[in-house]
Amino acid sequence: MKFKHLGTTSAGGYSVNCSLSLSCSVSLLPYLPGLLTAVVGAGIGGSAVAHFLQQHFGPRVQIDVYEKGTVGGRLATISVNKQHYESGAASFHSLSLHMQDFVKLLGLRHRREVVGRSAIFGGEHFVLEETDWYLLNLFRLWWHYGISFLRLQMWVEEVMEKFMSYGQSAAMPAFAGAMSLAGAQGSLWSVEGGNKLVCSGLLKLTKANVIHATVTSVTLHSTEGKALYQVAYENEVGNSSDFYDIVVIATPLHLDNSSSNLTFAGFHPPIDDLQGSFQPTVVSLVHGYLNSSYFGFPDPKLFPFANILTTDFPSFFCTLDNICPVNISASFRRKQPQEAAVWRVQSPKPLFRTQLKTLFRSYYSVQTAEWQAHPLYGSRPTLPRFALHDQLFYLNALEWAASSVEVMAVAAKNVALLAYNRWYQDLDKIDQKDLMHKVKTEL
Repeated sequence: MKFKHLGTTSAGGYSVNCSLSLSCSVSLLPYLPGLLTAVVGAGIGGSAVAHFLQQHFGPRVQIDVYEKGTVGGRLATISVNKQHYESGAASFHSLSLHMQDFVKLLGLRHRREVVGRSAIFGGEHFVLEETDWYLLNLFRLWWHYGISFLRLQMWVEEVMEKFMSYGQSAAMPAFAGAMSLAGAQGSLWSVEGGNKLVCSGLLKLTKANVIHATVTSVTLHSTEGKALYQVAYENEVGNSSDFYDIVVIATPLHLDNSSSNLTFAGFHPPIDDLQGSFQPTVVSLVHGYLNSSYFGFPDPKLFPFANILTTDFPSFFCTLDNICPVNISASFRRKQPQEAAVWRVQSPKPLFRTQLKTLFRSYYSVQTAEWQAHPLYGSRPTLPRFALHDQLFYLNALEWAASSVEVMAVAAKNVALLAYNRWYQDLDKIDQKDLMHKVKTEL
């Protein structure tokens, strides 16, 4: 066991902060060495909070990031036939301002868009087909769904705009639905080379120390009147632990995952009831020939769609996409329907061989990745606590309001600012009396 002694700090100097949670902070505080921070999880939440913590505290903060898997979390890729394809979150909304900022900061680029038509499959036939004509598509949507479609679109846009204005709100159960619908309205983009490059880039930029290990417990101690957190972990070498001033849990604590074995000790009242149920999603990358006959096109050359959404039936798959690799050259073209292509199938459960044969005439390979897509909303009576202790935070608690990359980035910004203001006892910047009332009223 290693023990790192952490000196106490002073709230002397000057500090300038914006008042709302999405805030900037310019610090003229004196340099004080030895502020140690642990972040559990190296997904977008963990990598973003490492970046924001350094942005607020400056070079004095030392950050250890614990990750039992690969950096990126639910931003991941799978290699098929010597090319890499997105297996996790495939794209971001144009209003994901934090992600836009990260891409610019890291010198990354948006992936070139390869246009493809979409359709909605109802189990026996297509209930809605996209054309190359924008006005005709709008007319078809109106004809199929009536005026409710336009009302829904305006409502989602209004909620998204207000969310970006405040950068926080878990006030309404419908908020999660609005976030999910926003992703279906177009204006999406991806990162050239893979979305996970944002996570690895932020960690490299902050010079975070990535420790490949599983965190097993967080125990509260105290020294010289300040909280001190002991983080125990295990890896291939064995068991060990370190002590930290600030700890951020940036991984979902769900019931059916080994990360839920993480325990908290020494806290009064005890920290419990953080776990919840998540919706598993299986992503299958299939390199093969689509069975276009199943979709009503006996001649595969006439099949016009690259993206297929489904209604409740058939129930064994949710989406089917002819996807492009994460690196797209200027000469790249999407495979034609009669050619062998890489298709991304999302399903609630692993696909049986009979189901694969339903969707594909033949295939060369099938590679799968199962991940917990989002919380099962309504399975918890209340949201998990965001601030578990003075300098102990559960970043993914906000995911129970809505699960998206931007929400995780917003939570990371909130954690960093809250940790900063609490460390320097700038309590006027915390828990503004009328803030939640204003947010609830707006949303």
